[in-house]
Amino acid sequence: MLVDGVVAPRQSVLAVPNVSEGRDPATIAALVDACRTPGVRVLDVHSDPDHHRSVISLVGNPMAIQDALVELAGECVDRIDLRRHRGVHPRIGALDVAPIVALEPNDTGLASEVAEGLAERLGRELNLAVFLYGGLSHDPQRVWPRDFRRGGLEALEAAIDDGSLVPDAGPTRLHSSAGAVLVGVRGPLIAWNIWLPDGSLAEARAIADRVRESGGGLPGVRALGLYLPDAGMAQISMNIEDYRRSPPQAVVAAVRREADRLGVELGDSELVGLIPAQAFGGVRPSELGLPAFRPGQLLDAQAPALVRHTIR
Repeated sequence: MLVDGVVAPRQSVLAVPNVSEGRDPATIAALVDACRTPGVRVLDVHSDPDHHRSVISLVGNPMAIQDALVELAGECVDRIDLRRHRGVHPRIGALDVAPIVALEPNDTGLASEVAEGLAERLGRELNLAVFLYGGLSHDPQRVWPRDFRRGGLEALEAAIDDGSLVPDAGPTRLHSSAGAVLVGVRGPLIAWNIWLPDGSLAEARAIADRVRESGGGLPGVRALGLYLPDAGMAQISMNIEDYRRSPPQAVVAAVRREADRLGVELGDSELVGLIPAQAFGGVRPSELGLPAFRPGQLLDAQAPALVRHTIR
């Protein structure tokens, strides 16, 4: 593309698909390989056996990202059977959620075009039921992934059967083994977990109840209290949906206050996927319980051209 006679770089988009497989290395490798289509780079992969989930971060030009996500969805259909899936993380699909990330408000238009095109292709090419969420949602009662996951696949299927919910693309039924796919546009979400080495599930849930936005806690923070059998300890699993309003240091401080109130000691934090550098606000990762943090977990390091305009 020419801008004032100069060749402008092709626009890139960021996608962070979550797949319902976190245990089998061969399956995870095949899913990641499916994303490596021409024009797409895999930035990061995070798998967890207790959550039975992998989070894959991809960057590429818009059509290449669509191609990669369609390929990934096809591999998920071939390899993942939700009828045998057991994990602590809620899910409704083999490819559970496929968000296109709008790092800034000006990015929303392009991200929406990519997401809407992806939804149409998943329905047409793979015969998967697709629901749009976030700013693309057509149903004020179902805006976020949690609104679709509530009650699990059984509740979702019942809502489709009684006509109260209609997929935005694809067939008007769930795939027998792969469920449905959630496709949407969101901002730069940060997935942040905190371990409670000696805490109970009840204590993890109590802390999560107090720090999440819906419980009167921090704005844009979603939290679950979980017990992870393989890890042998409880965990507070959080999504920070707006790090400018609720930066990680504020979230960790809130969790620490609630843990102190219950007499529970915090363990290390865990970052799932990548994080923009500015989200740290000058605080060292080790101060937030991330002793093993790698510079490669910075989105800025992995895709500097993508985030350059977000740094203020």
